[in-house]
Amino acid sequence: MRRELRAALAIGAGVLVAGALLGVAWGFLAPAERLVVVSDGRGAPLTGESLHRFDALAIFVLLGAGLGLVSAAAAWRARSVRGPLVLLALLLGSFAGAYAMSDIGELVAEGRNPRPDDPIVGQLVTLPAEVEAWQALLIQPLLAGLVFLFLAALSTAEDLGTGFSGPFGESRPVGEREPDADPDHPAGPAGVRPGTAHAVAPDAGWSRPGMPER
Repeated sequence: MRRELRAALAIGAGVLVAGALLGVAWGFLAPAERLVVVSDGRGAPLTGESLHRFDALAIFVLLGAGLGLVSAAAAWRARSVRGPLVLLALLLGSFAGAYAMSDIGELVAEGRNPRPDDPIVGQLVTLPAEVEAWQALLIQPLLAGLVFLFLAALSTAEDLGTGFSGPFGESRPVGEREPDADPDHPAGPAGVRPGTAHAVAPDAGWSRPGMPER
């Protein structure tokens, strides 16, 4: 259990850190939107500039989807700890990573293109990119969970290749011999217990064919 818990914490933390780093990358990749101020607090986007809002969201979704795919494959590579704890850590880490990518990315984007305090009419301003749809945060954990479950479904081993028969690795390793059910009658080399129909007593009183009895 402790081994699986340590691996789960490491996977969750790794996905969170990766999400934060991708947030920095998104802050530099996401295009800003340029507007012209038409009145106090109102602006009109220049031709084609409104499409940058979609571009920024699409880049965020693609980065999150890529991280979800890679993180699920990496978590599956940890063969000895495959199980529900790793899947739960992967999902929670992906949720936290997507949120961190959104927040850090918006901070980086605003640092590159700070909002003007009080622009005048006719002034050209540049607005930083934002993640305007909260549904975009669900792409990374959703894809990570689906990929992990898909790999588990493809596995031909009941233990998912971990070598343990229990879901948390505390059970007897798969392939280990069952403990003797009756300590007073241990099984023989061939697995036959004395007293069964197949057991032969050492002095049963029989003789070989063609030999006189003693």
